[in-house]
Parts: sequence; C-alpha cells; structure tokens
Amino acid sequence: MTIPTLNPDQRERDLEALASETLDILVIGGGVTGAGSALDAATRGLKVGIVEAQDWASGTSSRSSRLIHGGLRYLYNLDFALVAEALAERGRLLTTLAPHLVKAQPFLWPLKQRVIERAYSAVGVGLYDVLAVAGAGGRKTVPVQKHLSKAGAKEHFADVRDDALIGAIEFYDARVDDARFVVNLVRSAVRHGARAVSRTQVVGLLQDASGRVTGARVVDLESGREFEIAARAVINATGVWTETTQAYAKTDKGLKVLASKGIHIVVPRERIKARSGMFLRTEKSVLFIIPWRRYWVIGTTDTAWHEQLKHPVPTSADIDYVLDHANAVLSANLTREDIIGTYAGLRPLLQPVGSDEAKSAKVSREHTTLEAAPGLVVIAGGKYTTYRVMAADAVDLALGARAKQLPSITKEVPLLGADGYRAFARRADAIAEQYGWDADLVADLLDRYGSELPALLALVDEDPSLGRPLGASPWYLRADVAFACRYEGALHLEDILIQRIRLNSTTPDRGASAVDEVAEVAAPILGWDDERVETEKSNYRERAAAEVAAQSESTDAEASARRVEAEDVVPSAL
Repeated sequence: MTIPTLNPDQRERDLEALASETLDILVIGGGVTGAGSALDAATRGLKVGIVEAQDWASGTSSRSSRLIHGGLRYLYNLDFALVAEALAERGRLLTTLAPHLVKAQPFLWPLKQRVIERAYSAVGVGLYDVLAVAGAGGRKTVPVQKHLSKAGAKEHFADVRDDALIGAIEFYDARVDDARFVVNLVRSAVRHGARAVSRTQVVGLLQDASGRVTGARVVDLESGREFEIAARAVINATGVWTETTQAYAKTDKGLKVLASKGIHIVVPRERIKARSGMFLRTEKSVLFIIPWRRYWVIGTTDTAWHEQLKHPVPTSADIDYVLDHANAVLSANLTREDIIGTYAGLRPLLQPVGSDEAKSAKVSREHTTLEAAPGLVVIAGGKYTTYRVMAADAVDLALGARAKQLPSITKEVPLLGADGYRAFARRADAIAEQYGWDADLVADLLDRYGSELPALLALVDEDPSLGRPLGASPWYLRADVAFACRYEGALHLEDILIQRIRLNSTTPDRGASAVDEVAEVAAPILGWDDERVETEKSNYRERAAAEVAAQSESTDAEASARRVEAEDVVPSAL
C-alpha cells in the first residue's frame, strides 16, 4: 500500500525542491490554518510549499480543548454567523472530511432554575440545532437537544453534585485529536503535491524593488543551512507569531494579535463516573469536562500571556482555578493527586488597539485575512473548527483575480483515512482476533488511522514485535512509533511523545518512562547512532522535568522561567 509519507528522506527531497523551484504559494506556519491553507492551495492545482519552524502542530494547534464545535457560548454574544459557519464545518468533518478523526460527543448543560433558565437555554440550544441542520443542507449530523430531569441528568453523569443542577439539556458537539488532525492535513496536502518541511524557520521575507514579497529566506534548523524560497505569494499563518513574521516585510499594515493562555488538566477516565461530557459557563470563560476513551480533559482558562511564546505552561493558580470550577459541579471531588497531565496553549486573538486584555474571552474568534504587503497575505484569529474556511479565504486573497478560475474544493476532499473508513471499521473484530488485541485498542487505532490502518498492520506483519503495546502505556503500540517516524514526519523523541502518541499530556511523568522503548523503535528508522539516542533521551527527560516543575509555580513569569531552563532539542530564534 502506497501512502503519502513525511520522513527524513521526503524532507530532504522537498528542501532541495523548495530551494530550486518557484512556488505559486509559500505557506509559513504548520498549525491547523497553515496546513489547511497548504491543502487548499494544492487541491487547486497550485505549486505549494509549507514550512514550520518546529514540529507540525507544535504550537496552539496541539494545545486546544480538542473539540470541533460551533461555539454555543458565542450565541450569547449574538455571533450568529460565526456559530453557523462553525456548525456547517462540524457537519462536514463528521460526515465527509474526517469521520475517523472527528467524533460526535454528547454534553450536558446543567440547569439551576426550573422555568426561566430552562426556557431560554432551550431556545439557545434549539437555535444551535437549527443552525447545524441548516449548515448540513437539512441533514442531522448529530442528535438534537434532549431535556433531562435531575434524575435523568444523573443517569448520564452520575458524579454530578446534587446541588449543582435541577435538570439538564443534553446537546452534541464533537471531539478531535487536534495534533493528529494537523499532521493528517499536512500529509493530505503532500498527497496532492505540496512540498512540506518542518524544523525550517523563516528568518526574512524577500521583496523586489516595488516592495512586493517574492518569497522567504529560511534556515533548515536540522543542518543550519540557510537558503531562499521563491514564491509568487506568501501566506503568513503563524498564529501568535503573526506580528513577528509580517514585520519582515517592512510594512506598516498588518494584524495585531493578543496571546491568550488556555490551560487544561487531564484525569483518569475511571475517576469521574459519567457517559456524557459537561459544558459550563464561568465568570472568565467556559469549562468543558470532555470524556475520551482513556481519560477526561477539563478546561479552560482565558488570560493574557506576556512571556515567551514557544513554551506556555500552566501555573499552580491555573490548575487550582480549573479544579475549583470542576469541583463546583463534581461529587468526585478531584484533587491534584488525580491529575495525570496538564497542558497550556496560546490562542491568537485579534486585539483592537486600546482594548482591555483582561477581557480576552470576549474578543471575537472571527478571523481576519488581509494583504499586509503586495504578495503577503496574513491570516489570524478564528477557531480550530473553521480552519478550512480560513484557509480558503487566505488562498483566495493570495490568488486575487485567479481565485474565480481556481475555486476552493476542500468541502469535498476527504482527508487521508476517511475514504472507505466506515466499511473498513466493520472489520474491527476480525483485526482484533488476528492480532490478539482487545476491542478498545482496535477502536483507538481506527480513530487514529481510519482506512490507513492497513499500512500500520503491514508494519506489524513485517516485524511482529511492533504489535506489542508500549510498556509505559498500553494505549499505544510500538507500531504507532514506527508509523510516526516512517509516515508522519516525526524527527525527534519529543515529536513522537507530544504530537503523535500524546503521552506528554496524558501521563504524570509526561511520557518520560516511555523514552527508552520509544527510542529503541525510532532509532533504526531515523538513523540515529548511540550518541544521538542518548542526546534525544536526555533532552526529552529534561524537558519533561521542566514542565512538571513549571506547574508548581504561582505566576506566568515564574512558570515560564522554569520551563525554559530545559534547552530545546533543536534551538531556534522563535
């Protein structure tokens, strides 16, 4: 089975091509918006390149609430267009674009008043349902709201406090493995002809005598080699680094972006007895209690962040805030000892000049796309869910008049693993029996790989040892590590443990106990010698220790300082 690959050999080929060809569009930034832009441009038949200074999805796009949602709370701000757009995209992802990666998820909205609150909440959730059906062309892609009594709510969520509700409304959104989704987007773009290289940092923009941007000067951080990439248009999709990147063009136009920190905690699945998630509004943001097969993700916060942008971290105060708000509705009474993981991300919010940063939760998530200089398109803001719309807007603007002749078609382009996924999923029992795996593990594999699962099974057939679960985490196979290195562009241990198998955010030691076994599988595939293996392992352990230490600090400044005590595996100027 031939599938699109991201690996060291592909990376070297694409580096050479980028240094010698003239692209139609160069995308800067390997998060969800940049990856989506690369796929959009590639499926229009354009010559496309995408560069990312770190690993794919290593910034905001791997640190979200892991939801695909319309944004129910935005209805209270009367952002009807934003919610309708997001719900339409949610429907496409669930049914056509990525049904293996995006899964419908029920949530409870707890009620405390018997008449008035239930009535206006029912209207709000009802409008949510109506917009979702309208956006899906009249089809129901998820069940509509259901009203529950207190007893009914406790049947769905046994560990809710008696005094936390008098009833509830059940509604649906969807969940996603955010980092894996982005890696899939990049690979899907490569499938359609895009050139893609990670660990390649833009250090300048090229401009002709008229001031038009004609490409970028980049550094391959793996080798230190500096070269130029020629392009007819450049899309800046660098999130919280937007202002830094657009400044290379020496233009007085552009976007101002506020970095707003959101943190999440992760607790074991068995710690909360419930079969539904929960959605709460707080005084500062919203709180989601989101069930996954093996754990719960709980968050988030929404506070301005003024420290280094590369490694945001939760503080002790952040963790206390989330625990306090969760325990206000949970009879389970979570403590710090229950937490098996934490993570923090920075939302790139468009910031009006002179606004109050303390109200960042009220800054609109709607995106803005503009031409900061001739040939340079800048896009920022928006929601993870609406990445495809943002990408189409950015490519349209980059193409100018040509956009009408080459319209976006990504509404109809399934991502890798989506084609044939539902039919292949019916073989789950046979796969479990053949390889000696339990049903939950096979379900996890199908959620990760969809109809690409045969490529992973082929690795196991070639080397049966890859069919064993990781000793430090039975949630993943050794084959997941091999697949990450052969096909998904992992170049370092941190790429595997953070973005591919997610142990960094779902185990108390942030995956440090898995380092030896993961390195054992990765080293021969990536061509590491003994010295490189020891460097990779040492670096990751230091990183994990710094992240654990940072979350004991009380302020952003102190936590950030503790985190950056650990050196990056690949230094950059970010």
